[in-house]
Amino acid sequence: MSDLLKTFNLELTALGHLTAAVQLGFIGGTLVFAFLNLADRFQPSKLFFVCALLGAIFNLGILLEQNSLNSLLLWRFLTGFSLAGIYPVGMKIAADYFKEGLGKSLGYLVGALVLGTAFPHLLKTFSGSEDLPWKLVIITTSVIAILGGFLILFLVPEGPYRKAGAGKVSFRIFGIFRNSRFRAAAYGYFGHMWELYTFWAFVPLILSSYNMLHPATEYNIPLISFLIIGSGGIACIAGGYISERIGSEKTAATALFLSGCCCLLFPLIFILDAPALLISFLIFWGLTVVADSPLFSTLIAQNANPEIRGTALTIVNSIGFVITIVSIQFINFLMLQFETIYMLALLAAGPAFGLWSLFRKKVRKG
Repeated sequence: MSDLLKTFNLELTALGHLTAAVQLGFIGGTLVFAFLNLADRFQPSKLFFVCALLGAIFNLGILLEQNSLNSLLLWRFLTGFSLAGIYPVGMKIAADYFKEGLGKSLGYLVGALVLGTAFPHLLKTFSGSEDLPWKLVIITTSVIAILGGFLILFLVPEGPYRKAGAGKVSFRIFGIFRNSRFRAAAYGYFGHMWELYTFWAFVPLILSSYNMLHPATEYNIPLISFLIIGSGGIACIAGGYISERIGSEKTAATALFLSGCCCLLFPLIFILDAPALLISFLIFWGLTVVADSPLFSTLIAQNANPEIRGTALTIVNSIGFVITIVSIQFINFLMLQFETIYMLALLAAGPAFGLWSLFRKKVRKG
């Protein structure tokens, strides 16, 4: 993103706007998809392909030499909008194929997403941000997106458990939260989202701040960031297998509890002059913070009406990313106001809310 600023002579403040444009595009896209029931009205693999193709085209749009800040914001927004037909629809496709073992299936799906999120840190480790042509990155990712779309279109037909939704716009989506089991799973997911992306966003800052606090310590920040974030991919897959033994809800609640404990323990670990302990702690946090993600998606899919399952996943995803933006901005604001990274301990509010939701459902059921 910093290369865009140099290429198009943009102010430093544009960096935040360009990042937010993708997030807002995704949120806007998921809301439109949910309102129009697109994930349930049309064959998911075809919808996935169209969105992958459009996303690649919009992504390539930022290569145009005549771009201004406004046009770049538009391209990023449209790219984010297209992603609404990738991640939620991908979960819908998995749900259409697995009645049993959905947690394991989504574990692999979300695990791949986690590795994709961590990959830029690894890329920076070996290439250096100044040595890698940013245009080549854009072209490569766009080509991969198109190839992925074709693979889904031709190799993934309709799942055996798919039920087509109504062929018209429906307002049934507004009533899905009346289902107590669905609501508990969704609220658990919301608590999880309060913590997840904010933790990921601040991992490099945690490491650089630790280096400043303990000058004798020297980290390869991009590489360690990759290990911390990327380890979550393994946790997603492992969590899927564990859920087959003890259930998705118990597995998700355990991960949520452990990551919440990490939030609270973080200030105590950070202040110690023990680099190996900090890295081990952050890797453990990276494992637990995302292990519950595919499991909450599993619970949401299993407790939604099959005819609006894709729409249910999409709307919950949308709300989750709104919470993510609020969380990142809120924690960042507090860090600037109080000049301390210990504000990350407030991320514990997310796991606490999620556990309360799951526990409340059990009490009512009992």
